Formats: sequence, structure tokens, C-alpha cells
Amino acid sequence: MTGIRALADRLNISIGTVSRALNDKPGVNPETRARVLKMAQEIGYVANAAGRNLRKGRTNTIGLMIGTGPTALGGDNFFMAVTDAMQRVLLEDGIDLVLLPVHRAMDPVAFLHRTLQRGSLDGVILTATQVDDPRIALMARSSLPFMTLGRSRTPGNYLWMDLDFEEGARHSVMRLAELGHRRIAVCVPTGDSNLAELYRDSWRATMGALGLPVTDDLSFVDDGSEDGGARVAARLLAQENRPTAILMCSEPMTSGFYGGLLGAGARPGADVSVVGFRQSPLLRHLAPPITCFDMCLKTLGQDMASAILALTYGTGGQTPPRSGLVAMDYVETPSVQAIKA
Repeated sequence: MTGIRALADRLNISIGTVSRALNDKPGVNPETRARVLKMAQEIGYVANAAGRNLRKGRTNTIGLMIGTGPTALGGDNFFMAVTDAMQRVLLEDGIDLVLLPVHRAMDPVAFLHRTLQRGSLDGVILTATQVDDPRIALMARSSLPFMTLGRSRTPGNYLWMDLDFEEGARHSVMRLAELGHRRIAVCVPTGDSNLAELYRDSWRATMGALGLPVTDDLSFVDDGSEDGGARVAARLLAQENRPTAILMCSEPMTSGFYGGLLGAGARPGADVSVVGFRQSPLLRHLAPPITCFDMCLKTLGQDMASAILALTYGTGGQTPPRSGLVAMDYVETPSVQAIKA
């Protein structure tokens, strides 16, 4: 027996005194406290944190739900970098961050429902939001605080943070048009990702506002992998009046698109201008380097951690967290070139 009662029996003092000594509460003289701590170490006493947290009505744990697999995780360190920054902030408040990985063969709603039933979390962060996301509807019906990395058309008053996909597509089209491009294509991965929907909608709106063509042969959709990107390159090059530039909304597809161009004897930049969405270790060896948008993943993770802490455990008199977009900086490289006269 190594519980608090065992400590009290061995020291011949009350359980209440032992509890106050272990938790550094007042009302215990220093000598008694020292005896309790020494005996606790000798018998290997470990506090029953689960029971204590249950009495407090909290588990001190936040869950981060992410999809697994190379295309779900973006094929790089995006989530690991964001998670690392989040965890550092949460630990300062004694809060643990646990990953809730969802295999692509699983039903994410059923998985989330089972997780909520266990009662092991104080709050949840959802990622990879869909255009219509049943996970958000499920969380909205629960009493558990939650936020999302990404937006959705699913109704509800919930907290979200998201990268500014619309501005990325808008700025890219504007810059390419400034360089003389008229047939500017867009490429998004298959599926119902809200990211892809917002990106393509912004491309379409900006093209239309500039009086540029918005036709089916300029909108490419394929598997969000390197193979998918290579297939898009082949289809683009096969067009008689092929696009002179393309916006890519997936890092693995961008890498595959480069490979598809080079394999067919075409040069990124010189023959087809290519704009990626964001910088990624997956793309660091591309030649020429990819034009894309840069952002601080550490800051994103810190901001998300602060938001979920305030939402779940109270604001401490501070302004409640608000939903918002994360701005990114456009970084141009030789993968984007002007149309030659």
C-alpha cells in the first residue's frame, strides 16, 4: 500500500495533515512536512492526480485532433512545429497537450464522439476543417470548449484561427497579371477541404475582377500527393493553349508538379511560372526555389495555445479570444517570371 493512507499510518498522523504537507498547504510545521516528504519518497508514493482532477472537474488536458498520412499532414513539419510551440505555452500553465490522430480509414466523427465520452479532455482543437464539418456540429452540441485551426460553413459561434488563403490567392493572381500572364491556372487537392475551397474561390474572383479567363481547363484537381502534382503537370503541358502560370495549394503536389515539368523538358519559371502556398521543408531542394508565402509557425502555435487556454480555463480578466486570420508574407523567386514579349 503506497497511498496517502499508508503514509499517514506509517507516520501516525492524520490523513489531512499528510495531504496538507504534500500539497504545501499552511497549518503544517516544517519538521512534520519534512518527515512526510521523506517518507513519501521512501515508499514511492505517487499522488492520484486523476482523482484530484476529477474532484476539481478538470483533467488539465487539451486534445489536438489531426489526420494521419503524408497528404493529411502536408508531408512536412507544419503540425509538429505548431504543436511544439503550443505545448511550450500550455506547459507553463500545467496543461498537457495530447494528439488525437485519425487514420484516413476511420470515421472522424465517431472517433471524436468516443473521445468525448471518455471525459479525459478539458478542451479540443480541430484541424483540417471541411466545407461542411460534422465534427464542428458535434462539438457545438457538447459542453466542451473547442476551437478550430481553419474555418467552415458549418453554422455555430465557435472560435477559429486560419491562414489567409484568400489573400494568398488574390495576391498571387495580381502579381502574375502584373508580369503579363493571362492564362493563370489553379491546382487544389481532391476532397472537401475548406482550405482548397477558399483558395480556388479567391482565384476565381480575382481572375474575374481582372477580366481574365476563368475556364474549366484552368482549374486542376487531383490527389494531394506528389503523384497528383505530376499528373497535373502532364495535363497542363498537353493543352494546346496551355497556362503560362499556376497557383499550387498543396506542398506535396507542388513538389510533384516540379518533377512533372522537368521530366517533360519544361522549366519551372522559364516555361511555366509556379506559385506555391507556403514555405515548407518538403520544398527546400526545388530549383529554382518556389515562390510562396512565409509565416511564423511558432507564433501561430503560441497564439492558438493562448486562445484555447483562455477559452477553456477562463480569461483571467483579459479580453476573450477572438477568431481571426493569420497574415503571411509573399516571397518571390525565379519560379515566377514575366511573360516574354
